[in-house]
Amino acid sequence: MLHVFVVHVENKPGVLTRVASLFRRRAFNIDSLTVGRTEKADVSRMTIVVDTDKDGARRLEAHLYKLVNVLLVEDITGTPSINRDLAMIKVSCTQDTRPQILALVEVFRARVVDLAMDSIIMEITGNEEKIDRLVEVLQPYGVMEMVRTGIVAMRRGVTTPINKEANATQVYEDTGVSYSV
Repeated sequence: MLHVFVVHVENKPGVLTRVASLFRRRAFNIDSLTVGRTEKADVSRMTIVVDTDKDGARRLEAHLYKLVNVLLVEDITGTPSINRDLAMIKVSCTQDTRPQILALVEVFRARVVDLAMDSIIMEITGNEEKIDRLVEVLQPYGVMEMVRTGIVAMRRGVTTPINKEANATQVYEDTGVSYSV
């Protein structure tokens, strides 16, 4: 099962390497990883998607908290949240196929960002399924190139404390899972 972690970290050099190394050492494959600044200049936010079971997710969360520069870890899997992915797709087109492709762009609420004689570049934002469906219907026209950002996620309706005091009060249930190395 895919687990979505939101990790707030100090905006310092080497933090991304430490987090990625933790996943490598624990033999977890990162399905998606996005990093960006937050409303606070000294805090960055990572959205990490990992395919693991519930116990694996709990161990990852505990290990992430052990890293010095990690401020807050949330496993928002199964909680009301908004997940989005952005993709840019370059599709081959001719004079005859251009209107059909532009109609598909409109149906999927994508946006054309570049138009050339023989290609169209569009951007689309949404959940992974929506983007997958657009790519699927564009395949017959010839997808020349595609890039996706990976998932970014935000919990609905809950403000998140980003301070170490909040982390210190975090309580873990004892479920019999060993968090040792």
